[in-house]
Amino acid sequence: MTHSDHRPRIWVSRPLFDDILDRLREHFDVEVEDDDREWTRQEMAEKLADKAGAILGVADPVDASVLAHTPLLRAIANRGVGYNNLDLAALSAAGVVATNTPGVLDETVADFAWALMLATARRVTEAERYLRAGEWKGMSFHILLGGDVHGRTLGILGMGRIGQAIARRAAGFRMPVIYHNRSRLDGAIEQDCKARYVDRDTLLGEADFLVLTVPMTAETRHIVGAAELARMKRDAFLINIARGGVVDDAALVAALSEKRIAGAGLDVFEREPAVPPAMLALDNVVLTPHIASASLATRRAMAGMAVDNLIAALGYGPDAGRPPNAINADSSLARAG
Repeated sequence: MTHSDHRPRIWVSRPLFDDILDRLREHFDVEVEDDDREWTRQEMAEKLADKAGAILGVADPVDASVLAHTPLLRAIANRGVGYNNLDLAALSAAGVVATNTPGVLDETVADFAWALMLATARRVTEAERYLRAGEWKGMSFHILLGGDVHGRTLGILGMGRIGQAIARRAAGFRMPVIYHNRSRLDGAIEQDCKARYVDRDTLLGEADFLVLTVPMTAETRHIVGAAELARMKRDAFLINIARGGVVDDAALVAALSEKRIAGAGLDVFEREPAVPPAMLALDNVVLTPHIASASLATRRAMAGMAVDNLIAALGYGPDAGRPPNAINADSSLARAG
Protein backbone atom coordinates (compact mmCIF):
# COMPACT_ATOMS: atom_id res chain seq x y z
CA MET A 1 0.00 0.00 0.00
CA THR A 2 1.33 3.43 -0.85
CA HIS A 3 0.77 6.32 1.51
CA SER A 4 0.45 9.94 0.52
CA ASP A 5 2.77 12.27 2.40
CA HIS A 6 0.27 14.84 3.55
CA ARG A 7 -2.92 12.95 4.48
CA PRO A 8 -3.30 11.89 8.13
CA ARG A 9 -3.09 8.14 8.58
CA ILE A 10 -5.90 6.17 10.19
CA TRP A 11 -5.91 2.61 11.53
CA VAL A 12 -9.11 0.52 11.64
CA SER A 13 -8.36 -2.39 13.97
CA ARG A 14 -10.99 -4.78 12.66
CA PRO A 15 -12.89 -5.27 9.37
CA LEU A 16 -15.70 -2.78 8.82
CA PHE A 17 -18.28 -2.06 6.12
CA ASP A 18 -16.26 -0.92 3.13
CA ASP A 19 -18.79 1.58 1.83
CA ILE A 20 -18.83 3.30 5.23
CA LEU A 21 -15.03 3.36 5.36
CA ASP A 22 -15.09 5.16 2.01
CA ARG A 23 -16.19 8.25 3.98
CA LEU A 24 -12.88 8.07 5.88
CA ARG A 25 -10.90 7.63 2.69
CA GLU A 26 -12.12 11.02 1.45
CA HIS A 27 -9.95 12.67 4.12
CA PHE A 28 -7.39 10.13 5.29
CA ASP A 29 -4.94 7.43 4.33
CA VAL A 30 -6.76 4.40 5.82
CA GLU A 31 -5.26 1.07 6.91
CA VAL A 32 -7.89 -1.59 7.63
CA GLU A 33 -7.24 -4.98 9.20
CA ASP A 34 -8.64 -8.03 7.41
CA ASP A 35 -9.07 -10.19 10.53
CA ASP A 36 -11.28 -9.68 13.57
CA ARG A 37 -8.69 -10.49 16.24
CA GLU A 38 -7.45 -9.41 19.66
CA TRP A 39 -4.56 -6.95 19.90
CA THR A 40 -1.91 -6.77 22.62
CA ARG A 41 -0.75 -3.42 24.00
CA GLN A 42 2.59 -3.85 22.22
CA GLU A 43 0.83 -4.48 18.89
CA MET A 44 -1.44 -1.51 19.50
CA ALA A 45 1.57 0.72 20.08
CA GLU A 46 3.17 -0.49 16.84
CA LYS A 47 0.00 -0.04 14.80
CA LEU A 48 -0.69 3.44 16.18
CA ALA A 49 2.91 4.72 16.08
CA ASP A 50 2.39 6.71 12.87
CA LYS A 51 -1.40 7.20 13.03
CA ALA A 52 -3.41 10.35 13.69
CA GLY A 53 -6.55 8.40 14.54
CA ALA A 54 -8.09 4.96 14.89
CA ILE A 55 -11.38 3.13 14.92
CA LEU A 56 -11.18 0.42 17.57
CA GLY A 57 -13.24 -2.47 18.84
CA VAL A 58 -14.29 -2.36 22.48
CA ALA A 59 -11.62 -4.91 23.47
CA ASP A 60 -8.67 -3.05 21.89
CA PRO A 61 -6.61 -1.57 24.75
CA VAL A 62 -5.22 1.96 24.84
CA ASP A 63 -3.42 3.15 27.96
CA ALA A 64 -0.31 5.13 28.89
CA SER A 65 1.99 2.29 27.79
CA VAL A 66 0.47 2.44 24.29
CA LEU A 67 0.29 6.24 24.15
CA ALA A 68 4.01 6.54 24.93
CA HIS A 69 4.65 5.32 21.36
CA THR A 70 2.00 7.33 19.47
CA PRO A 71 3.28 10.88 18.95
CA LEU A 72 0.83 11.69 16.14
CA LEU A 73 -2.32 10.23 17.69
CA ARG A 74 -5.12 12.74 18.16
CA ALA A 75 -8.36 10.73 18.21
CA ILE A 76 -9.77 7.29 19.03
CA ALA A 77 -13.26 6.23 17.92
CA ASN A 78 -14.55 3.21 19.82
CA ARG A 79 -16.92 1.14 17.70
CA GLY A 80 -19.36 0.49 20.54
CA VAL A 81 -20.82 2.05 23.68
CA GLY A 82 -18.55 0.55 26.34
CA TYR A 83 -15.06 1.95 26.72
CA ASN A 84 -13.42 0.04 29.56
CA ASN A 85 -10.68 -0.73 27.01
CA LEU A 86 -9.63 2.92 27.12
CA ASP A 87 -7.71 4.72 29.87
CA LEU A 88 -9.52 8.05 29.60
CA ALA A 89 -7.21 9.86 32.00
CA ALA A 90 -4.16 8.82 29.99
CA LEU A 91 -5.86 9.79 26.73
CA SER A 92 -6.83 13.20 28.11
CA ALA A 93 -3.32 13.80 29.43
CA ALA A 94 -1.97 12.96 25.97
CA GLY A 95 -4.46 15.30 24.30
CA VAL A 96 -6.22 12.46 22.50
CA VAL A 97 -9.99 12.72 22.16
CA ALA A 98 -11.97 9.47 22.60
CA THR A 99 -15.49 8.81 21.33
CA ASN A 100 -18.09 6.04 21.49
CA THR A 101 -21.40 5.16 19.81
CA PRO A 102 -24.23 5.62 22.35
CA GLY A 103 -27.94 5.56 21.62
CA VAL A 104 -27.80 3.91 18.23
CA LEU A 105 -27.84 0.36 19.62
CA ASP A 106 -30.21 0.74 22.60
CA GLU A 107 -33.32 -0.78 21.02
CA THR A 108 -31.44 -3.64 19.35
CA VAL A 109 -29.71 -4.59 22.60
CA ALA A 110 -33.04 -4.36 24.44
CA ASP A 111 -34.55 -6.77 21.90
CA PHE A 112 -31.73 -9.19 22.58
CA ALA A 113 -32.19 -9.00 26.34
CA TRP A 114 -35.73 -10.23 25.77
CA ALA A 115 -34.48 -12.94 23.41
CA LEU A 116 -32.24 -14.20 26.22
CA MET A 117 -35.02 -13.95 28.82
CA LEU A 118 -37.41 -15.98 26.68
CA ALA A 119 -34.81 -18.51 25.55
CA THR A 120 -33.59 -19.04 29.11
CA ALA A 121 -36.99 -19.35 30.76
CA ARG A 122 -38.41 -21.62 28.06
CA ARG A 123 -35.23 -23.68 27.61
CA VAL A 124 -35.09 -22.95 23.88
CA THR A 125 -31.44 -23.79 23.25
CA GLU A 126 -31.61 -26.86 25.47
CA ALA A 127 -34.71 -28.01 23.58
CA GLU A 128 -33.00 -27.53 20.23
CA ARG A 129 -29.99 -29.59 21.35
CA TYR A 130 -32.40 -32.30 22.53
CA LEU A 131 -34.20 -32.35 19.17
CA ARG A 132 -31.05 -32.24 17.04
CA ALA A 133 -29.59 -35.14 19.06
CA GLY A 134 -32.56 -37.30 17.99
CA GLU A 135 -33.88 -37.65 21.55
CA TRP A 136 -37.40 -36.39 20.80
CA LYS A 137 -39.66 -39.45 20.54
CA GLY A 138 -42.99 -37.63 20.26
CA MET A 139 -45.17 -35.23 22.21
CA SER A 140 -44.74 -35.58 25.95
CA PHE A 141 -46.63 -33.64 28.60
CA HIS A 142 -43.63 -33.40 30.90
CA ILE A 143 -40.54 -32.72 28.81
CA LEU A 144 -38.59 -29.48 29.04
CA LEU A 145 -40.94 -27.72 31.42
CA GLY A 146 -39.78 -24.12 31.72
CA GLY A 147 -40.76 -20.96 33.51
CA ASP A 148 -43.28 -18.37 32.41
CA VAL A 149 -42.19 -14.88 31.46
CA HIS A 150 -45.54 -13.07 31.38
CA GLY A 151 -46.76 -11.71 34.68
CA ARG A 152 -43.47 -12.22 36.49
CA THR A 153 -41.35 -9.45 37.99
CA LEU A 154 -38.66 -7.90 35.82
CA GLY A 155 -35.74 -6.43 37.76
CA ILE A 156 -33.22 -4.18 36.04
CA LEU A 157 -29.86 -3.28 37.55
CA GLY A 158 -28.57 -0.20 35.73
CA MET A 159 -31.35 1.96 34.32
CA GLY A 160 -29.72 3.92 31.52
CA ARG A 161 -31.08 4.08 27.99
CA ILE A 162 -30.81 0.33 27.40
CA GLY A 163 -32.38 -0.53 30.75
CA GLN A 164 -35.25 1.83 30.00
CA ALA A 165 -35.76 0.29 26.55
CA ILE A 166 -35.94 -3.18 28.15
CA ALA A 167 -38.42 -1.92 30.75
CA ARG A 168 -40.75 -0.40 28.13
CA ARG A 169 -41.11 -3.80 26.45
CA ALA A 170 -42.39 -5.36 29.69
CA ALA A 171 -45.86 -3.85 29.29
CA GLY A 172 -46.71 -6.36 26.56
CA PHE A 173 -45.89 -9.19 28.95
CA ARG A 174 -47.84 -7.54 31.80
CA MET A 175 -44.77 -7.70 33.99
CA PRO A 176 -44.23 -5.39 36.94
CA VAL A 177 -40.84 -3.67 36.61
CA ILE A 178 -38.50 -2.78 39.46
CA TYR A 179 -35.06 -1.24 39.08
CA HIS A 180 -32.01 -0.09 40.95
CA ASN A 181 -29.61 2.56 39.72
CA ARG A 182 -26.90 4.75 41.24
CA SER A 183 -29.45 7.57 41.18
CA ARG A 184 -33.21 7.38 40.91
CA LEU A 185 -34.71 8.31 37.55
CA ASP A 186 -36.89 11.33 36.94
CA GLY A 187 -40.54 10.61 37.72
CA ALA A 188 -41.62 11.10 34.11
CA ILE A 189 -39.13 8.44 32.94
CA GLU A 190 -40.28 6.06 35.68
CA GLN A 191 -43.85 6.56 34.50
CA ASP A 192 -42.91 6.02 30.85
CA CYS A 193 -41.13 2.78 31.77
CA LYS A 194 -43.76 1.80 34.35
CA ALA A 195 -40.82 1.07 36.64
CA ARG A 196 -40.53 1.32 40.41
CA TYR A 197 -37.27 2.24 42.14
CA VAL A 198 -36.11 -0.16 44.88
CA ASP A 199 -32.89 -0.69 46.82
CA ARG A 200 -30.46 -3.31 45.61
CA ASP A 201 -31.40 -5.97 48.18
CA THR A 202 -35.09 -5.64 47.27
CA LEU A 203 -34.23 -5.92 43.58
CA LEU A 204 -32.24 -9.10 44.15
CA GLY A 205 -34.92 -10.64 46.36
CA GLU A 206 -38.00 -9.80 44.27
CA ALA A 207 -36.88 -10.10 40.64
CA ASP A 208 -37.93 -13.18 38.72
CA PHE A 209 -35.71 -11.98 35.88
CA LEU A 210 -32.69 -9.90 36.90
CA VAL A 211 -31.26 -8.10 33.86
CA LEU A 212 -27.86 -6.42 34.13
CA THR A 213 -27.24 -3.30 32.04
CA VAL A 214 -24.56 -1.55 34.09
CA PRO A 215 -21.32 -0.25 32.53
CA MET A 216 -18.08 -2.02 33.42
CA THR A 217 -16.22 0.06 35.99
CA ALA A 218 -14.12 -0.59 39.08
CA GLU A 219 -17.32 -0.13 41.12
CA THR A 220 -19.41 -2.59 39.09
CA ARG A 221 -16.85 -5.39 38.91
CA HIS A 222 -18.50 -8.51 40.39
CA ILE A 223 -21.58 -6.46 41.28
CA VAL A 224 -23.29 -9.86 41.16
CA GLY A 225 -21.26 -12.42 43.06
CA ALA A 226 -21.95 -15.22 45.52
CA ALA A 227 -23.68 -12.99 48.08
CA GLU A 228 -25.99 -11.43 45.49
CA LEU A 229 -26.83 -14.77 43.87
CA ALA A 230 -27.71 -16.13 47.31
CA ARG A 231 -30.33 -13.37 47.70
CA MET A 232 -32.08 -14.30 44.45
CA LYS A 233 -35.13 -16.56 44.26
CA ARG A 234 -34.50 -20.20 43.44
CA ASP A 235 -36.78 -19.88 40.39
CA ALA A 236 -35.21 -16.62 39.18
CA PHE A 237 -33.14 -16.08 36.04
CA LEU A 238 -30.07 -13.89 35.62
CA ILE A 239 -29.55 -12.12 32.27
CA ASN A 240 -26.24 -10.37 31.50
CA ILE A 241 -25.98 -8.19 28.40
CA ALA A 242 -23.68 -5.66 30.11
CA ARG A 243 -20.03 -6.66 30.28
CA GLY A 244 -18.17 -9.74 31.39
CA GLY A 245 -16.76 -9.07 34.84
CA VAL A 246 -19.87 -7.46 36.30
CA VAL A 247 -20.78 -11.06 37.21
CA ASP A 248 -18.44 -13.37 39.11
CA ASP A 249 -18.49 -16.25 36.61
CA ALA A 250 -17.19 -18.81 39.11
CA ALA A 251 -19.90 -17.91 41.63
CA LEU A 252 -22.53 -18.10 38.90
CA VAL A 253 -21.35 -21.55 37.78
CA ALA A 254 -21.68 -22.74 41.38
CA ALA A 255 -25.19 -21.28 41.74
CA LEU A 256 -26.35 -22.78 38.46
CA SER A 257 -24.75 -26.18 39.18
CA GLU A 258 -26.49 -26.38 42.55
CA LYS A 259 -29.80 -25.06 41.11
CA ARG A 260 -29.74 -22.13 43.55
CA ILE A 261 -31.17 -20.06 40.72
CA ALA A 262 -33.21 -21.43 37.82
CA GLY A 263 -30.99 -20.34 34.99
CA ALA A 264 -29.00 -17.64 33.25
CA GLY A 265 -28.72 -16.04 29.83
CA LEU A 266 -25.27 -14.63 29.13
CA ASP A 267 -23.98 -12.64 26.17
CA VAL A 268 -20.75 -11.58 27.90
CA PHE A 269 -18.06 -13.29 29.95
CA GLU A 270 -15.18 -12.35 32.24
CA ARG A 271 -12.39 -13.57 29.97
CA GLU A 272 -13.87 -13.33 26.50
CA PRO A 273 -13.67 -15.15 24.23
CA ALA A 274 -12.90 -17.88 26.77
CA VAL A 275 -15.93 -19.35 28.54
CA PRO A 276 -15.45 -21.46 31.68
CA PRO A 277 -15.60 -25.17 30.73
CA ALA A 278 -17.87 -25.80 33.71
CA MET A 279 -20.33 -23.28 32.31
CA LEU A 280 -20.30 -24.94 28.89
CA ALA A 281 -21.32 -28.18 30.56
CA LEU A 282 -24.48 -26.73 32.15
CA ASP A 283 -27.92 -27.09 30.56
CA ASN A 284 -29.57 -24.24 32.51
CA VAL A 285 -27.62 -21.43 30.88
CA VAL A 286 -28.04 -19.88 27.42
CA LEU A 287 -24.71 -18.68 26.01
CA THR A 288 -24.22 -16.25 23.13
CA PRO A 289 -20.98 -14.72 21.77
CA HIS A 290 -21.38 -11.00 22.63
CA ILE A 291 -23.95 -10.34 19.88
CA ALA A 292 -26.56 -8.18 21.66
CA SER A 293 -26.06 -5.30 19.23
CA ALA A 294 -25.52 -7.54 16.20
CA SER A 295 -28.30 -6.60 13.85
CA LEU A 296 -27.07 -5.55 10.42
CA ALA A 297 -28.79 -2.17 10.59
CA THR A 298 -27.42 -1.39 14.05
CA ARG A 299 -23.86 -2.50 13.32
CA ARG A 300 -23.88 -0.32 10.19
CA ALA A 301 -25.18 2.60 12.24
CA MET A 302 -22.46 2.03 14.86
CA ALA A 303 -19.78 1.96 12.17
CA GLY A 304 -21.15 5.13 10.61
CA MET A 305 -21.22 6.92 13.95
CA ALA A 306 -17.62 5.88 14.72
CA VAL A 307 -16.52 7.19 11.30
CA ASP A 308 -18.39 10.49 11.82
CA ASN A 309 -16.86 10.87 15.28
CA LEU A 310 -13.34 10.36 13.95
CA ILE A 311 -13.77 12.71 11.01
CA ALA A 312 -15.03 15.44 13.36
CA ALA A 313 -12.39 14.79 16.02
CA LEU A 314 -9.64 15.24 13.43
CA GLY A 315 -11.05 18.55 12.24
CA TYR A 316 -13.02 17.63 9.14
CA GLY A 317 -16.67 17.63 8.13
CA PRO A 318 -19.64 19.63 9.44
CA ASP A 319 -18.79 18.91 13.11
CA ALA A 320 -15.07 19.68 12.72
CA GLY A 321 -13.45 19.94 16.14
CA ARG A 322 -16.68 18.95 17.90
CA PRO A 323 -17.05 15.15 17.75
CA PRO A 324 -20.68 14.34 18.64
CA ASN A 325 -19.85 11.58 21.11
CA ALA A 326 -16.66 12.60 22.92
CA ILE A 327 -16.25 10.71 26.21
CA ASN A 328 -13.25 12.63 27.54
CA ALA A 329 -14.43 16.18 26.94
CA ASP A 330 -11.53 17.54 29.01
CA SER A 331 -9.00 16.42 26.40
CA SER A 332 -7.37 18.98 24.17
CA LEU A 333 -7.85 18.69 20.42
CA ALA A 334 -4.67 20.64 19.88
CA ARG A 335 -2.12 17.81 19.85
CA ALA A 336 0.11 18.30 16.86
CA GLY A 337 -0.25 15.80 14.09
